[in-house]
Amino acid sequence: MRASMIGLSALALLATAAPALAQEDSDDFTLTGSAALVSDYRFRGISQSGKHIAAQASATITHSSGFYGSFWASSIDDYVAAGADAELDLIAGYSTTVGGVTLDGGALYYVYTSAVKGAPTDFLELYASAKMPVGPATIKVGAAYAPKSNALSVGFGKEDNLYLYSDVSFAVPETPFGISAHLGYSPDTTFITGDKYLDWNVGATYTWKAATFGISYVDTDQKKNFLVSPTSGKDLAKAGVVISATYAF
Repeated sequence: MRASMIGLSALALLATAAPALAQEDSDDFTLTGSAALVSDYRFRGISQSGKHIAAQASATITHSSGFYGSFWASSIDDYVAAGADAELDLIAGYSTTVGGVTLDGGALYYVYTSAVKGAPTDFLELYASAKMPVGPATIKVGAAYAPKSNALSVGFGKEDNLYLYSDVSFAVPETPFGISAHLGYSPDTTFITGDKYLDWNVGATYTWKAATFGISYVDTDQKKNFLVSPTSGKDLAKAGVVISATYAF
């Protein structure tokens, strides 16, 4: 998902705060979900909402075997995908823990149902990650790869895309506070910026019952005004603070 993939996605205090969700169990299946408001939807450091508030929602059904299916949705600005006003991520994957390391992998399909008819916007991305506790912290490394698609083109026909990242999170003992950091790298000519680049964020969360409130500082190494929103005129890669409120159910 563009802020956060499952196990990925999942990401980020915006995209980086992922609270423990309330669960409904039925035999071997667990259903979780959440709804959120964020002050800016950032995908790999780049604003997808014109630096405006975005509404987001998700639901995941997990089997005791480790297989899961999920959707994640967010409002977006219409410059992102040929006039679309929403992004829908459809996800299927598998997660298991081996020797204290949680391995997660699957496929994510980005869908923009309200895009201009015939525009090449939808695409597939494969992802994998490994996560393990180190003392009071949790460290995660992962990769996402999108096979060649017209939706990823920056002017050279079908193109693919690779994204590498690492996350560190820390739950402050006996408190409702958490701290996290993220570093990502796009080594290819990307469909997002047309160039390789780094993105990063640091932030904190506060959880109260089923609600989690987050704040993060997000930045990239893109040059000033390299990406400018055609609707708001704002620099989409410029550093900023993202505030989020998430309710789990």
